Amino acid sequence: MWVLLAIAVVVVGFALRLNSMLVVTAAGIVAGLIGGLSPVKILNAFGDGFASSRSVTVFIVTLPVIGLIERYGLQHQARKLISKLTFATTGRLLAIYLLIRQGTAALGLTSIGGPAQAVRPLIHPMAAGAAERRYGKLPEKLQEKIKGFAASADTVGLFFGEDIFVAIGSILLITGFVDATYGLQLEAIDIALWAIPTGICALLIHGARLLYLDRQLDNLAREARAEAKETVK
Repeated sequence: MWVLLAIAVVVVGFALRLNSMLVVTAAGIVAGLIGGLSPVKILNAFGDGFASSRSVTVFIVTLPVIGLIERYGLQHQARKLISKLTFATTGRLLAIYLLIRQGTAALGLTSIGGPAQAVRPLIHPMAAGAAERRYGKLPEKLQEKIKGFAASADTVGLFFGEDIFVAIGSILLITGFVDATYGLQLEAIDIALWAIPTGICALLIHGARLLYLDRQLDNLAREARAEAKETVK
Protein backbone atom coordinates (compact mmCIF):
# COMPACT_ATOMS: atom_id res chain seq x y z
CA MET A 1 0.00 0.00 0.00
CA TRP A 2 2.86 2.41 0.78
CA VAL A 3 4.01 2.14 -2.82
CA LEU A 4 0.82 3.98 -3.78
CA LEU A 5 2.35 7.11 -2.25
CA ALA A 6 3.99 7.56 -5.65
CA ILE A 7 0.53 8.39 -6.99
CA ALA A 8 0.27 11.14 -4.40
CA VAL A 9 3.57 12.55 -5.69
CA VAL A 10 2.13 12.66 -9.21
CA VAL A 11 -1.11 14.31 -8.05
CA VAL A 12 0.71 16.96 -5.99
CA GLY A 13 3.26 17.63 -8.72
CA PHE A 14 0.62 18.11 -11.40
CA ALA A 15 -1.51 20.22 -9.06
CA LEU A 16 1.48 22.54 -8.52
CA ARG A 17 2.06 22.56 -12.31
CA LEU A 18 5.63 21.36 -11.99
CA ASN A 19 7.56 19.90 -14.91
CA SER A 20 5.75 16.68 -15.79
CA MET A 21 8.93 14.75 -16.59
CA LEU A 22 10.45 15.63 -13.22
CA VAL A 23 7.21 14.72 -11.43
CA VAL A 24 6.98 11.29 -13.06
CA THR A 25 10.68 10.65 -12.44
CA ALA A 26 10.33 11.61 -8.78
CA ALA A 27 7.27 9.36 -8.45
CA GLY A 28 9.20 6.44 -9.93
CA ILE A 29 12.08 6.98 -7.50
CA VAL A 30 9.68 7.18 -4.54
CA ALA A 31 7.93 3.98 -5.61
CA GLY A 32 11.27 2.20 -6.01
CA LEU A 33 12.62 3.29 -2.62
CA ILE A 34 9.42 2.32 -0.82
CA GLY A 35 9.45 -1.01 -2.65
CA GLY A 36 12.91 -1.74 -1.28
CA LEU A 37 14.93 -1.24 -4.47
CA SER A 38 18.46 0.09 -4.26
CA PRO A 39 19.42 3.28 -6.14
CA VAL A 40 21.32 1.16 -8.68
CA LYS A 41 18.29 -1.06 -9.36
CA ILE A 42 16.06 2.03 -9.72
CA LEU A 43 18.52 3.46 -12.25
CA ASN A 44 18.56 0.12 -14.09
CA ALA A 45 14.75 0.13 -14.19
CA PHE A 46 14.74 3.61 -15.74
CA GLY A 47 17.35 2.50 -18.28
CA ASP A 48 15.46 -0.66 -19.22
CA GLY A 49 12.22 1.30 -19.57
CA PHE A 50 13.85 3.85 -21.86
CA ALA A 51 15.57 1.18 -23.96
CA SER A 52 12.36 -0.79 -24.44
CA SER A 53 10.34 2.28 -25.49
CA ARG A 54 12.96 4.31 -27.35
CA SER A 55 10.91 4.04 -30.54
CA VAL A 56 8.52 6.56 -28.97
CA THR A 57 11.09 9.29 -29.72
CA VAL A 58 11.25 8.49 -33.44
CA PHE A 59 8.91 11.42 -34.12
CA ILE A 60 11.82 13.76 -33.32
CA VAL A 61 13.32 12.80 -36.69
CA THR A 62 10.37 14.49 -38.43
CA LEU A 63 10.82 17.83 -36.65
CA PRO A 64 13.57 19.21 -38.97
CA VAL A 65 11.45 18.36 -42.01
CA ILE A 66 8.39 20.05 -40.51
CA GLY A 67 10.51 23.08 -39.64
CA LEU A 68 11.72 23.39 -43.22
CA ILE A 69 8.28 23.12 -44.80
CA GLU A 70 6.91 25.65 -42.31
CA ARG A 71 9.76 28.00 -43.19
CA TYR A 72 8.76 27.77 -46.84
CA GLY A 73 5.15 28.71 -46.18
CA LEU A 74 3.19 25.57 -45.33
CA GLN A 75 1.04 27.33 -42.72
CA HIS A 76 0.44 30.28 -45.04
CA GLN A 77 -0.68 27.98 -47.85
CA ALA A 78 -2.94 26.05 -45.48
CA ARG A 79 -4.64 29.28 -44.38
CA LYS A 80 -4.93 30.43 -47.98
CA LEU A 81 -6.52 27.15 -49.05
CA ILE A 82 -9.10 27.08 -46.27
CA SER A 83 -10.05 30.70 -46.88
CA LYS A 84 -11.37 29.67 -50.30
CA LEU A 85 -13.63 26.94 -48.89
CA THR A 86 -16.65 28.87 -47.71
CA PHE A 87 -18.44 25.79 -46.32
CA ALA A 88 -15.52 24.85 -44.05
CA THR A 89 -15.99 26.33 -40.59
CA THR A 90 -13.54 25.77 -37.75
CA GLY A 91 -15.80 23.23 -36.02
CA ARG A 92 -16.58 21.29 -39.19
CA LEU A 93 -12.92 21.11 -40.18
CA LEU A 94 -11.86 19.79 -36.78
CA ALA A 95 -14.76 17.31 -36.71
CA ILE A 96 -13.65 15.92 -40.08
CA TYR A 97 -10.08 15.63 -38.80
CA LEU A 98 -11.35 13.83 -35.69
CA LEU A 99 -13.15 11.30 -37.89
CA ILE A 100 -10.08 10.76 -40.07
CA ARG A 101 -7.73 10.51 -37.10
CA GLN A 102 -9.90 8.01 -35.25
CA GLY A 103 -10.55 5.96 -38.38
CA THR A 104 -6.88 5.67 -39.31
CA ALA A 105 -5.92 4.89 -35.69
CA ALA A 106 -8.51 2.09 -35.67
CA LEU A 107 -6.68 0.60 -38.67
CA GLY A 108 -3.35 0.76 -36.84
CA LEU A 109 -2.10 3.85 -38.70
CA THR A 110 -1.31 5.83 -35.56
CA SER A 111 1.57 7.74 -37.16
CA ILE A 112 -0.76 9.51 -39.59
CA GLY A 113 -1.30 12.76 -37.76
CA GLY A 114 -0.04 13.92 -34.39
CA PRO A 115 0.67 17.28 -32.72
CA ALA A 116 4.07 17.75 -34.36
CA GLN A 117 3.33 16.16 -37.73
CA ALA A 118 -0.16 17.47 -38.48
CA VAL A 119 -1.79 19.68 -35.83
CA ARG A 120 0.77 22.45 -35.63
CA PRO A 121 1.76 22.74 -39.30
CA LEU A 122 -1.62 21.96 -40.92
CA ILE A 123 -4.73 21.46 -38.81
CA HIS A 124 -4.42 24.46 -36.51
CA PRO A 125 -3.52 26.93 -39.31
CA MET A 126 -6.47 25.70 -41.37
CA ALA A 127 -8.84 25.95 -38.40
CA ALA A 128 -7.53 29.42 -37.58
CA GLY A 129 -7.84 30.42 -41.24
CA ALA A 130 -11.48 29.35 -41.29
CA ALA A 131 -12.11 31.47 -38.20
CA GLU A 132 -10.28 34.48 -39.65
CA ARG A 133 -12.42 34.30 -42.77
CA ARG A 134 -15.54 34.69 -40.61
CA TYR A 135 -14.35 37.00 -37.84
CA GLY A 136 -11.32 38.84 -39.19
CA LYS A 137 -8.24 39.16 -37.02
CA LEU A 138 -8.61 36.86 -34.03
CA PRO A 139 -8.05 38.04 -30.46
CA GLU A 140 -5.69 35.97 -28.33
CA LYS A 141 -8.55 34.31 -26.42
CA LEU A 142 -10.01 32.89 -29.65
CA GLN A 143 -6.61 31.77 -30.91
CA GLU A 144 -5.92 29.82 -27.74
CA LYS A 145 -9.36 28.19 -27.83
CA ILE A 146 -8.83 27.03 -31.41
CA LYS A 147 -5.39 25.66 -30.52
CA GLY A 148 -6.87 23.67 -27.66
CA PHE A 149 -9.66 22.16 -29.74
CA ALA A 150 -7.29 21.35 -32.62
CA ALA A 151 -5.07 19.42 -30.20
CA SER A 152 -8.08 17.71 -28.62
CA ALA A 153 -9.35 16.48 -31.99
CA ASP A 154 -6.04 14.69 -32.52
CA THR A 155 -5.75 13.35 -28.97
CA VAL A 156 -9.31 12.05 -28.67
CA GLY A 157 -9.22 10.51 -32.13
CA LEU A 158 -5.98 8.65 -31.44
CA PHE A 159 -6.82 7.60 -27.87
CA PHE A 160 -10.21 6.07 -28.65
CA GLY A 161 -9.29 4.82 -32.10
CA GLU A 162 -6.08 2.90 -31.46
CA ASP A 163 -7.67 0.45 -28.99
CA ILE A 164 -9.87 -0.89 -31.79
CA PHE A 165 -6.77 -2.24 -33.54
CA VAL A 166 -5.86 -5.62 -32.03
CA ALA A 167 -2.10 -5.33 -32.52
CA ILE A 168 -1.62 -1.98 -30.81
CA GLY A 169 0.73 -1.78 -27.84
CA SER A 170 -1.93 -0.84 -25.28
CA ILE A 171 -4.06 -3.88 -26.13
CA LEU A 172 -1.09 -6.23 -25.86
CA LEU A 173 -0.07 -4.60 -22.57
CA ILE A 174 -3.53 -5.13 -21.08
CA THR A 175 -3.76 -8.76 -22.17
CA GLY A 176 -0.21 -9.51 -21.01
CA PHE A 177 -0.75 -7.91 -17.60
CA VAL A 178 -4.09 -9.62 -16.98
CA ASP A 179 -2.80 -13.01 -18.11
CA ALA A 180 0.35 -12.77 -15.98
CA THR A 181 -1.25 -11.24 -12.88
CA TYR A 182 -4.64 -12.90 -12.68
CA GLY A 183 -4.12 -16.03 -14.77
CA LEU A 184 -7.00 -15.17 -17.09
CA GLN A 185 -6.93 -15.90 -20.79
CA LEU A 186 -7.91 -12.51 -22.14
CA GLU A 187 -8.00 -12.28 -25.93
CA ALA A 188 -6.92 -9.11 -27.71
CA ILE A 189 -9.86 -9.35 -30.10
CA ASP A 190 -12.31 -9.18 -27.18
CA ILE A 191 -10.81 -5.92 -25.91
CA ALA A 192 -10.79 -4.49 -29.43
CA LEU A 193 -14.45 -5.36 -29.95
CA TRP A 194 -15.46 -3.76 -26.65
CA ALA A 195 -13.48 -0.66 -27.64
CA ILE A 196 -15.75 -0.09 -30.66
CA PRO A 197 -18.82 1.23 -28.76
CA THR A 198 -16.54 3.39 -26.61
CA GLY A 199 -14.89 4.78 -29.73
CA ILE A 200 -18.25 5.52 -31.35
CA CYS A 201 -19.44 7.35 -28.22
CA ALA A 202 -16.21 9.37 -28.12
CA LEU A 203 -16.60 10.28 -31.78
CA LEU A 204 -20.21 11.42 -31.34
CA ILE A 205 -19.61 13.31 -28.09
CA HIS A 206 -16.43 15.10 -29.08
CA GLY A 207 -17.66 15.60 -32.64
CA ALA A 208 -20.69 17.41 -31.21
CA ARG A 209 -18.39 19.54 -29.05
CA LEU A 210 -16.33 20.48 -32.10
CA LEU A 211 -19.43 21.43 -34.09
CA TYR A 212 -20.67 23.46 -31.13
CA LEU A 213 -17.34 25.27 -31.19
CA ASP A 214 -18.60 27.42 -34.08
CA ARG A 215 -21.36 28.81 -31.87
CA GLN A 216 -18.90 29.43 -29.06
CA LEU A 217 -16.60 31.29 -31.43
CA ASP A 218 -19.53 33.42 -32.59
CA ASN A 219 -20.24 34.42 -28.99
CA LEU A 220 -16.59 35.07 -28.16
CA ALA A 221 -16.10 37.15 -31.29
CA ARG A 222 -19.21 39.16 -30.45
CA GLU A 223 -17.93 39.79 -26.94
CA ALA A 224 -14.49 40.78 -28.25
CA ARG A 225 -16.05 43.30 -30.66
CA ALA A 226 -18.15 44.75 -27.85
CA GLU A 227 -15.09 45.11 -25.62
CA ALA A 228 -13.19 46.77 -28.45
CA LYS A 229 -15.98 49.32 -28.97
CA GLU A 230 -16.06 50.12 -25.25
CA THR A 231 -12.30 50.59 -25.25
CA VAL A 232 -12.53 53.02 -28.19
CA LYS A 233 -15.22 55.03 -26.39
